[in-house]
Amino acid sequence: MKIQIEYGMCDGHGECVIAAPEVFDLNDDGDEVILLDENPAEELRNKVNAAIKLCPVAAIRIEG
Repeated sequence: MKIQIEYGMCDGHGECVIAAPEVFDLNDDGDEVILLDENPAEELRNKVNAAIKLCPVAAIRIEG
C-alpha cells in the first residue's frame, strides 16, 4: 500500500499520529503531519485505515 497526504488540506489535527504513530508524525511546530513511511507494511493497514477515518479533513488516502 502507498499512503498519500493532501498537505494543502491538512490542518495538523494529529488524529492520524494517534492512530498510526509508526506511519505519521507532526512537524516541530505541531501544525502539519509528516509521513514517516510512504509504503508501510501490510500489517499496519488497519491502523492506517483508522487514521484515514479519524482525519477530520479527509487528507489521507491509500493507493493499493
